[in-house]
Amino acid sequence: MSISLPSNNPSSPLVAPLTSFDRASLALAGGKGANLGELFRAGFDVPAGFVITTAAYDLLLQTDGLQAKVQEMLVSMQVNNLASVAEISQWIRTAIQHASTPDGIADEALKAYRQLGSAAVAVRSSATAEDLPEAAFAGQQETFLNVLGEQAMLDAVRACWASLWSERAILYRARQNVVIILSSILLESIMISPIEKLKFGV
Repeated sequence: MSISLPSNNPSSPLVAPLTSFDRASLALAGGKGANLGELFRAGFDVPAGFVITTAAYDLLLQTDGLQAKVQEMLVSMQVNNLASVAEISQWIRTAIQHASTPDGIADEALKAYRQLGSAAVAVRSSATAEDLPEAAFAGQQETFLNVLGEQAMLDAVRACWASLWSERAILYRARQNVVIILSSILLESIMISPIEKLKFGV
């Protein structure tokens, strides 16, 4: 299993409105974010929302040495040993849940959330490889509906990031021979939209 870890691009936004993206934004906004941005540009009535981009997830991985620790755990993982997968999955998810959040991520996410009126929102995973020619990743990462309040929103974002490393997600990627390359395959953005305006199932 090949593993490569990213280096953060300081020019990439951590948080941006859906209207900032289009079909060429897959690497930054993930599949859902890029597709909704494209629909907006095509004139469709897309609900207001924002994306916490893959650059934010990348930045989180660089905090407290988390990136190197994740790499070390993945190298030691035995894909054909369910106990090993479970142990690695639990370790990575716990590490992501407890990693220090860089100030820029939280500050920008909260600012964007307040611009939506601090309403109840849907917090949805938007991975950069949601669908490949021979694999469908629908349902592999978490979605949270009716999320209300600033801390609840931030908690849901972190839970979406952690869900990239559930046992099911790890095993599915392994069985589909998806190479674990965090800079492209597994980087995830988070799409946030007011729940009462959520119209698109992408």
